[in-house]
Amino acid sequence: MTSPSARVAVLTIVAGRHDHLRGQVAGLARSRRLPDLHVIAAMGDDDITAGRVEGLTGPWRTEVVPVDVGELGLPLAQARNAAAARAEELGADLLVLLDVDCIPGPDLVGTYEAHALGPDRPPSPAIWCGDVAYLPPLGPGEELDLDRLSERGRHREDRVLLGPGETLREDDLRMFWSLSFAMTPQDFRAAGGFCADYVGYGGEDTDFAQAVAAAGGSLTWVGGATAYHQHHESTSPPVQHLEAVVRNAGVFHDRWGWWPMEGWLTAFEERGLAHVGAGGRWEVTR
Repeated sequence: MTSPSARVAVLTIVAGRHDHLRGQVAGLARSRRLPDLHVIAAMGDDDITAGRVEGLTGPWRTEVVPVDVGELGLPLAQARNAAAARAEELGADLLVLLDVDCIPGPDLVGTYEAHALGPDRPPSPAIWCGDVAYLPPLGPGEELDLDRLSERGRHREDRVLLGPGETLREDDLRMFWSLSFAMTPQDFRAAGGFCADYVGYGGEDTDFAQAVAAAGGSLTWVGGATAYHQHHESTSPPVQHLEAVVRNAGVFHDRWGWWPMEGWLTAFEERGLAHVGAGGRWEVTR
């Protein structure tokens, strides 16, 4: 049993994508267990910081944390840390981190709370991850229908999918993804938070999982904590993030001794966009 006085915070980092954020808030409002706090880390997003975006509040406390953006790109790692720190300052007992694209299913918050704050704890620092179902793009003039999320969402075949109440320990923490997960503030701090050396797209979540593993921690998949990913255009490999991916891959190699995102790096090489330099490091091809 979880404590009736437990405070659950949902954390989101955002730069634009206001419609997606409104979808997330609408999903939170349908939760069987409402969050107590929604912390929005706004990365250079003056409209959110100034309160000019409507539809972002609900029957919980909403806290906006401004995060400056430098020349290298969005500070995703720093923003997650800032949101977590603010949630802990406000008394959160559990941190539920959702990408701005993700709409929580009605049982996501309660399921994470029941497991992460329950009596049967895996090794700390402990990460709990629910499943993610991908929504198709909206058609012309079509609005998001929250009643049809489970009908329209599709799960990736290469990801774990469990039934409600089921859990599965993951031995390979490289499987961690940061779209939707939960941790206690104490475990988040024990893992060291996200490494702020990562700026821009790529690598910071793989690094975080390695830090959890190095600290003797664990990753557990949990059924029933479904999030629904709202469609947006993407490319593979993410050529628009070439500079950040190559730079962050180097940061990761310096910290852990191996190269992450090798599929993307190899795809960049095949396109003549990146190569392995004389020093054995990946570089952007100029």
